[in-house]
Amino acid sequence: MKNNYLFTSESVSEGHPDKVCDRISDTIVDLMLTKYPQARVACETLVTTNRTVVAGEYRLPEGMDINNDEIEAHVRKAVKDIGYEQDGYHWEKMHFECHLHQQSEDIAVGVDQLGNKDEGAGDQGLMFGYACDETEALMPAPIFYSHKILKEMANLRHNNKNSILLPDSKSQITLKYQDGRPIGASSIVVSTQHIKDCDQDEIKNLVRNVLTDVLPKGWMCPEEEFYVNPTGIFEIGGPDGDTGLTGRKIIVDTYGGAAPHGGGAFSGKDPTKVDRSAAYLTRYLAKNIVAAGLASKCTIQVAYGIGIAKPLSFYVNTNGTGIIKDTLIEKILLNLIDMSPRGIRKHLNLNAPIYVPSSAYGHFGRSPNEGLNGSFTWEKLDLVPAIKKEAGI
Repeated sequence: MKNNYLFTSESVSEGHPDKVCDRISDTIVDLMLTKYPQARVACETLVTTNRTVVAGEYRLPEGMDINNDEIEAHVRKAVKDIGYEQDGYHWEKMHFECHLHQQSEDIAVGVDQLGNKDEGAGDQGLMFGYACDETEALMPAPIFYSHKILKEMANLRHNNKNSILLPDSKSQITLKYQDGRPIGASSIVVSTQHIKDCDQDEIKNLVRNVLTDVLPKGWMCPEEEFYVNPTGIFEIGGPDGDTGLTGRKIIVDTYGGAAPHGGGAFSGKDPTKVDRSAAYLTRYLAKNIVAAGLASKCTIQVAYGIGIAKPLSFYVNTNGTGIIKDTLIEKILLNLIDMSPRGIRKHLNLNAPIYVPSSAYGHFGRSPNEGLNGSFTWEKLDLVPAIKKEAGI
């Protein structure tokens, strides 16, 4: 394996147009699950200059429905919470369209639990989970610190009404690896929307202070490789500057390119959609394997077919770092967890309105106690004792 190299990951803030869409879509998922924990939802969002459009399918019990005015109120509040009160995109002044409708009966029949048939997957597909020991969160360091930079900048903005920062921002960090371990940054790029007529040196100093707080000591890149708003002025941003869509930041949402991705997005989907729930499961399993000391890296893949309850495949790869065979790890995990869609949801308590906090700054590497209503249950390490027992360590 190549042990000395550079690796880059990026993150985008909650105010990035695509992330605004993820937030709105997950707001609608949480709204539906609040009304009915077994609700089915598939919600897509589009945003552009002073316009927000939601479309998709949902399913609630017969006789229960949701008012478009209620949906609109929650969407406008979500945009307000992000911080958009700009001429080009304003939570109160934007035009809103809702095109949500009832779920297809053909899909419902395939997924529903009927008679002796267990609940099936909401679609076919393959999902990956990953963990490594590069950070305390058991995440790859480049994406972990890319998220932390933007989260801290967002905290500064939310806590100071007179902040020069506006909601739209991006970060990108390139880390140097020596003997396979990250040792510091070789370059850092941060672009952030800001108020009019702002001094770019002031912005750069603000970002530098954030990096000092976020990065490990000695990890700061050389000054000549530290770039802030490299194109100059960044006053027009968010949906006014670029159209956003749900589900376009899947690498930002997962492992920053350090691990494979199955292709399916997460936001806007209820947990019968294995694109979401099984990706959470595989992260949960990989993280517990690394935390148990069975490997320093772990990649897991699982695959499903629409309407079929059992996984069609299950694969573990510890990239040569495992202390026992990967095939034995597979057997241990299959014995410990019911990997049917229903089993995943039950084990991780996914039929709860927990998804809005995951819509920005990554679905993984978060605290299990972060957010409301017990979000990020898939980040728990409660399987570690059972895994160690099964592995005989």
